Amino acid sequence: MKRLLSEPRPDWKQKIQEQGLVFSTTTMDDGRRIEYWNESAYYEFTADEVEVLELAAEDMHRMCLEAAKFLATGAMGDIGIGPQALELAAESLQAGDVDVYGRFDFIYDGQGGPAKMLEYNADTPTGLIEAAVAQWFWLQDVFPEKDQWNGIHEALIRQWKKVQYRTGMSTLHVAHSEVEESGEDWMTAAYMRDVAGQAGWTTIGINMSDIGWDPNLNRFVDLDNFMISTIFKLYPWELMMKEPFGHRLLERAHNPRWVEPAWKMLLSNKALLAALWHLYPQHPNLLPAYLNEPGPLKEWVAKPLHGREGDNIKIHAQGISLEQPGGYGREGWCYQQFQELPDFDGNHPVLGLWVVDGESVGCGIRESDGPVTDYFCRFVPNTIDAPAPLSAAASSNKAGIAL
Repeated sequence: MKRLLSEPRPDWKQKIQEQGLVFSTTTMDDGRRIEYWNESAYYEFTADEVEVLELAAEDMHRMCLEAAKFLATGAMGDIGIGPQALELAAESLQAGDVDVYGRFDFIYDGQGGPAKMLEYNADTPTGLIEAAVAQWFWLQDVFPEKDQWNGIHEALIRQWKKVQYRTGMSTLHVAHSEVEESGEDWMTAAYMRDVAGQAGWTTIGINMSDIGWDPNLNRFVDLDNFMISTIFKLYPWELMMKEPFGHRLLERAHNPRWVEPAWKMLLSNKALLAALWHLYPQHPNLLPAYLNEPGPLKEWVAKPLHGREGDNIKIHAQGISLEQPGGYGREGWCYQQFQELPDFDGNHPVLGLWVVDGESVGCGIRESDGPVTDYFCRFVPNTIDAPAPLSAAASSNKAGIAL
């Protein structure tokens, strides 16, 4: 893997906004403007590297499912979600409730050593538009002769077709929280409506706060009092359980099919890292991790079980003593072996490896200036050092995106 420089397209900002990436610019308190999308560089993989990383992601997904079964037994306590939520997650896992996607974060430096898994966001992963869409259009404009590690869009359409076949349903509600102000959640939900629509679903958008409960139907309903049968929600399960309607979620017989399902609480919880290390000690793609205490670790990263975007991360390592601000931590902590991020001329990348239906389907790379990939990181596109595939099917699919 190499980091190479590239000349940004003159109209790049307009193009990414038209493709749905409307949340690239962050205005700081001092007036500075920071851009999330960065096409002044790109990362290039060899085909062999992609194959090895794909296998690592798929192996890790299978291992995570086993770790989820272990957590569902309560062997590591209620992992900060409470006994009722843990029981709901266990029932959902046992029932095989259908899921769609997730994103691993991996450390990889391209120097021949094994990639190391940092965490798995399999409940509400974002970073989707830039990985599935924006970097693909960048490739067509800048390096149309090259390949890219990116089959995310097509995989999502295939999976939504599979969900429709399995459930026999044709109407999908798509919900997000309007509290998120950057537009990322809104556009991610809009993109999910787009791929589900291409898969044959009739979609209805709704805010999480507009979901109601009809005591006569004994079901969740939308603003038109239409019963919600299948719903994709971009809102964490641990927060849903704390809402006023949270107790209704325990009544599985009266609930819609939630996508992502309740068992994803087990995969997006940092306790998963400790469960993985307990079940698969010394696995080459894992970092040692322990629940509630560092154990034998001399250098460690403390992660709140429900943390996001680097909030409340603590790093205790040689030359580094860091504690990020945020509102997480009361739910408990996982301590993971500190592993320095790769350094490409002061840029520190983390690979976001997307998994759909257990298959590794693409990569999105975020890089930071420091040891934590936080709100101010940059998304950088990727290529594969190989010619573009001859098939035009992917091009025609993605060109039809309407956000």
